[in-house]
Amino acid sequence: MRLINIGIITYNHNHLKTAQVVKNIIKRDKGYSLKLYALPFVSRAQRQVLFNHRPPQENAEHPKELAEKYNLSFKTVSADTEIDNTCDIYIITGAGILSPQCVRNKKILNCHSGIIPMMRGLDSFKWAIYEQKPVGNTLHFIDEQVDKGEIISVIKTEILKEDTIESFAGRHYENEIEMLSNFDKHLKNPQNPFRECETGRAFRRMPIAVEQELSKCFDEYKTRDFIPRVLFEGAQKT
Repeated sequence: MRLINIGIITYNHNHLKTAQVVKNIIKRDKGYSLKLYALPFVSRAQRQVLFNHRPPQENAEHPKELAEKYNLSFKTVSADTEIDNTCDIYIITGAGILSPQCVRNKKILNCHSGIIPMMRGLDSFKWAIYEQKPVGNTLHFIDEQVDKGEIISVIKTEILKEDTIESFAGRHYENEIEMLSNFDKHLKNPQNPFRECETGRAFRRMPIAVEQELSKCFDEYKTRDFIPRVLFEGAQKT
């Protein structure tokens, strides 16, 4: 049986999401062959936020360390156009917007932390709560348009009565890791309960002035989220 070659597209920098996904795939022991492609990492000034909805991504091994530890192929690339076509499928664990030249003729999977096409762009977790839209992750193939590739699976992040916004964000992030780590299961058994949702605008980073209202919005979101699913989804179309 031929090995399935998986390309992991990441940063040439310590990266938690990459480490988690790579370790999870290896732990499953499906006989996949992994190759890590490390793109340049540009360090930016720390953006001021009131609430970090994702764990610090630098608190993890460098992709090269992962490759050495698990005997994986590792390639540093200066641009995404240097990512070759030798893999059967590619998974993005860390990257900016990929160029059309890179995307072309490749099957590249991404997990967007919002429900596409309803919640596109940045800070989707926060914007969904602010806009009173369902919070979820979307596993999808990427194409030359941002957050508009073929959707594989959409999984809503369930909320508990005792949830704080921090615990809810943690569960949402873990769902994202699960979807990427088990990409093959989703390819075989896709699910998308939000197939008929409307297309929303692509959001930018949430400004501090808006984020200050997030705690109040979360309290309201928790109330809305206990409405039966069909009614909750239908409310988005009114």
